[in-house]
This record gives sequence, C-alpha cells and structure tokens, in this order.
Amino acid sequence: MDRSFLYRHRDLHAAVLLKAAEPTTASTRGPCVSRPSLVADLANAHDRITRLTRENAQLRQRLSEHLGEQVWRESGLGAPDDVDRLHRRVTELEQHTAEQHRQLSERDDELDAARAANRELMTRLNRPHPDGCNH
Repeated sequence: MDRSFLYRHRDLHAAVLLKAAEPTTASTRGPCVSRPSLVADLANAHDRITRLTRENAQLRQRLSEHLGEQVWRESGLGAPDDVDRLHRRVTELEQHTAEQHRQLSERDDELDAARAANRELMTRLNRPHPDGCNH
C-alpha cells in the first residue's frame, strides 16, 4: 500500500496518528513505549550515526595521511628519518661558526693593535735623534 493512500483518506490518517500517539502496552513487563520516546530514540540514533560518520571520515583521513607518509618515505623521495639529528647537527655547526667568527674578530683586533704598535715603533726608529745619529 502506498503512503499517499493514507493522506488521501483523512479519516484513516487521523486514526493512524491517534493510534501512534497512544502508549503501547507490551505483553511483557516493563515500561510502556510512547511515540515521544520513540522519536527521542530515533533522534539519538541519528545523532550517533552523524557522530560515527564524522569520526569515520576523520579516521580515514588520518589513515590516508599515514599511508601517504609511509609510501613517501619508502619511495626514497621523502625526508630522511633522522631529520631531528640533522637539525641538531646544523645547530651545532651554526654555533661553531659563530664561535669561529668571534675568535676571528678578536684576532683581527689583536692584529690591528700589533700593526698600530709596529707603525709607532717604525715611526720612532725612523725619526732623527737630537744627537744626530740614527739607531
């Protein structure tokens, strides 16, 4: 029977709605089931389905990403597994380079001071003495 049959016969439709609104009596012991409780159960089931569908999509996405990373690594195209170790080594080398630059700067300063002292000594040596002789 088609659902439209009930809608075309308003009296039957009204009778079905009245019957659906009545609490059902079960032959077994337990609470009676009412239409509002069934509607609530259905709404809860829909919410659970929506939540599980969303969770399923998230898990599929994570699995896809994980498998993609695994294939990427195995192909040899991905970054090496020891990236952290390499980053630490780069940091060490950068610190070593900075220390070398500092030491070089200190030596440049010392060399400049030695050159200035040498110029002053050469100037003194090349200056004529009052007694007329050069040493």
